[in-house]
Amino acid sequence: MTRNRIIILLLCCAVCRVAVAGGPDPDTVFLQPVSVKYYPDNTPGAGRLTKVLVDGDDNVHVLGDSGLYRISGRRLVKDLLYRPLAGKVPVDIALQDSTGSLYYLYEDRFLSNARAGTPFGMLPPGRFSRMAVAADGSVLLTGDHAAGIYRDGRLTEIAAPPEPLLDILVYKNEYYALSNNSVYRLSDKKLKALHHGKNLQAFAVRGKDILIGTAGGYYGISRVTGDTSLALQTRVPVPDIRRLMIAGGKCWAGTSRGAFMDDGPGRFRYYASERWLNDEAVEDLAADSRGNIYLLTGTALNEIRFIRQTLLQKAQYFQREIRKRHIRYGLLAELRLKTPGDLSTAEMIDTDNDGLWTAFYLGSQAFRYAVTGEEEAARYAWESFAAYERLISVTSVRGFPARTFERSGYKVSDPAAWRPSPDSGWEWKGTTSSDEFVGYIFVAALMDQFVAKTAAEKKRVADFIDKILTHIVAHNYYLVDADGQPTLWGRWNPEYINSYPETIGDRRLGSITLIAGLQLGYALTGRELYKKEATRLMDRYGYLRNILIDPYRIRATPGYTYRGHDMGNGHWNHSDDEMAFLSYWVLYRYAFTKALQRQYAGTIRRHWQIERPEKNPVWNLVTLATEGSFDKAATLWYLREFAMDRIRWTVKNSFRKDITLRQDPGFRNQYTEEVLPPGELPVARFNANAFNLDGGDGGRTALTGAEYLLPYWMARYLNVVEKGGER
Repeated sequence: MTRNRIIILLLCCAVCRVAVAGGPDPDTVFLQPVSVKYYPDNTPGAGRLTKVLVDGDDNVHVLGDSGLYRISGRRLVKDLLYRPLAGKVPVDIALQDSTGSLYYLYEDRFLSNARAGTPFGMLPPGRFSRMAVAADGSVLLTGDHAAGIYRDGRLTEIAAPPEPLLDILVYKNEYYALSNNSVYRLSDKKLKALHHGKNLQAFAVRGKDILIGTAGGYYGISRVTGDTSLALQTRVPVPDIRRLMIAGGKCWAGTSRGAFMDDGPGRFRYYASERWLNDEAVEDLAADSRGNIYLLTGTALNEIRFIRQTLLQKAQYFQREIRKRHIRYGLLAELRLKTPGDLSTAEMIDTDNDGLWTAFYLGSQAFRYAVTGEEEAARYAWESFAAYERLISVTSVRGFPARTFERSGYKVSDPAAWRPSPDSGWEWKGTTSSDEFVGYIFVAALMDQFVAKTAAEKKRVADFIDKILTHIVAHNYYLVDADGQPTLWGRWNPEYINSYPETIGDRRLGSITLIAGLQLGYALTGRELYKKEATRLMDRYGYLRNILIDPYRIRATPGYTYRGHDMGNGHWNHSDDEMAFLSYWVLYRYAFTKALQRQYAGTIRRHWQIERPEKNPVWNLVTLATEGSFDKAATLWYLREFAMDRIRWTVKNSFRKDITLRQDPGFRNQYTEEVLPPGELPVARFNANAFNLDGGDGGRTALTGAEYLLPYWMARYLNVVEKGGER
């Protein structure tokens, strides 16, 4: 082995399992919200759903215009369990306070099946439409201009308030009623005004207080005096509050645009869009004893189920989902859903950047293998690596990698970019870009570092990257397509790179990705050409200086046009962040000298400081593994908050009143002071702006979860997270 090769191998050890301050976090069980939807049977004339209750045995009851429903599997079915009640349609249902027993209100009576079916009372027909049942067995009944209390076998009519009542409730044998303008308390057989307000729409009891929802937020009053105990809360996701509920000590609000939970002073968790609800207008709320929340709309019941899992179990879930329906010839595939939101209609499709997106999955399996030694992980990594090799062999241009490939006649993305393959029955997509090149060097580095064990396997990885680099070097640092022309985005030639001022990111990024690739090529193949060329480009053409450009200097610099594209116009390019940080792993690890490594570390740190507000786990972990800076809390937060549902539902947050919109989002388009949790944002890859508040495609496509798997297994490898326990 040559002296230079020994130096390279020693430097390669610089990216290894690191010691994190405070040690790795134990992977303890946490609560992960997932959405479950229940639709009623397709019964003609079913009408609207109006009320949901969960009784003391955690049975869910849903009242609709055509009768009572219960859950069966993933459906709402007519409740036929009690035969004498099966054909009857209740006017209202209620739970007895403290016991949770279900009571039914009909046109001329109320009854319950509790206490051997003895609760029963005859009523004047058609007079009452609502009821509440106290722990002492009494029942408050209200209707249009009518009210009564049923106690000890007798109905006593009481004076109704002068305005229509919206709702009634009972708490510790005290009855309360709500109208648009007042809260009433039953006292001395009369509903007496406790509090006056405006635009009142909902109420719920929390300890000594009553919380009141309005069209403009919510506030609290004392149950005893009616005095204000909590000022009007207007800085909430949606101020138009239709229903209120206290569950697990938390206040939940149902609104005209989804539901939210008060998660502490000034903090809310917002559940909206089809990720969580079939329809955003919430009619009613309920909770079971396990903390699961039921949100009723006029057409379906939506459950926010809080499952107990570890980060490892979450990774295992995404691993299973990817293997079920996201592996296309070894490449990671997004799904196109013929019926929006319906995964049973899914088909795997090619995309413009299959070579880059697959790097996230292959990378996750490489780190997984490094941590666990599981042969399955190595097998999956080699399966995807074979797809990378085919990206080269499927084309008609020596050493030129395709963006992707497919059997003839089934391409989806950008049809004009496809060419027939020498392999009969196949087509390949050209116009390959620097995005794909970053994917190639990232996976080659990880395969060599973690997965390739034998000399033959290491040569296989080296040959892959050698073919691509040979093509690029031979073509004067361009990727040259089947038409003999450089591709639009596959260019690293000094004349091109240095044509941009230092304020345009392509100058810095192109230098990073190419030098990282040449360093890798030298380490894996031992070819002096790659070291010589990298040194020449850094010394003679300023590529090292370009790499060290302070990323804080990048700004809008219009007027530099290439093939009709103004390269300096617009805002910060978040795809460039993705390419840069994946390249940093390679750039730092395969640096020719320690001095270079120290210089690289400085520019990585500066870039990470810019990116830190986004809380991206991969950017965090790459920086930890190279320069050493790290935001542990943000990384763990992201892994826990990552949404289980990867369907691209249309999501909107820009109207929310609980977020601070920046008056000037700046060059980076940071629209809010704080980034929202991933579960409240549109589903996106890491090339998107984490501060985008709105997005999605109506549930027509679905992503994979690889953006969770890669940082999870990186975190395990870098001793940030311990192995998770079992449920």
